[in-house]
Amino acid sequence: MAMLTNDWADAVGDEFSKDYYKSLYLFLKDEYTHHKIYPPADDIFNAMHLTPLAEVKAVILGQDPYHNEHQAHGLSFSVLPDVEPKDVPPSLKNIYQELNKDCGCYVPDNGYLEKWARQGVLMLNTVLTVRAHQANSHQNMGWEQFTDAIIRAVNEQDRPIVFMLWGNPARRKRAMLDNPKHLYLEAAHPSPLSAYKGFFGCRHFSKCNEFLTAHGDAPIDWQIENIR
Repeated sequence: MAMLTNDWADAVGDEFSKDYYKSLYLFLKDEYTHHKIYPPADDIFNAMHLTPLAEVKAVILGQDPYHNEHQAHGLSFSVLPDVEPKDVPPSLKNIYQELNKDCGCYVPDNGYLEKWARQGVLMLNTVLTVRAHQANSHQNMGWEQFTDAIIRAVNEQDRPIVFMLWGNPARRKRAMLDNPKHLYLEAAHPSPLSAYKGFFGCRHFSKCNEFLTAHGDAPIDWQIENIR
């Protein structure tokens, strides 16, 4: 399992020595040995590897990774670039639909969101692993405590940051977010089950950029380009 090597190691490195994380590590070691687990072990911390703490400008908080083959790679809502357009998960298709309405972005032929991560968007799930074809199978094993430490570290940053909280699990994190410098945006989850209950029309992407620009920071280029 890859470790954190950038400034995240200083921010949350103490978590690795806590009892809950030691238990989580043993659980994951057994899971990866005996089951198919996503993402691959070396990709678990990709969100932090691609977006150092000092570069975080926005946070998009998901739940747990996609649980079908060859999708999850450590960034919330993102899938690997060779996933066919027809196989892009429905939640991400709805994100693209909102982006089209909000910012005029065309809908790309892939679901690979690394471009956002490299611009300072922390693509974090609250649970970082899952057993194949068993959604939420790694809930309540310790990941929530670890990712809460990550969220707190971002919340404590002394610069304006945008948090996008989609769906009830993400919105429950609002109680731990109390920095007046940040912008906290809440909406329904982009899942087909709830997107029409407040995700569509939320305009979080343009609101994020308006906030960043107003505070002298460069906006996010949300357009994911075609690769086919």
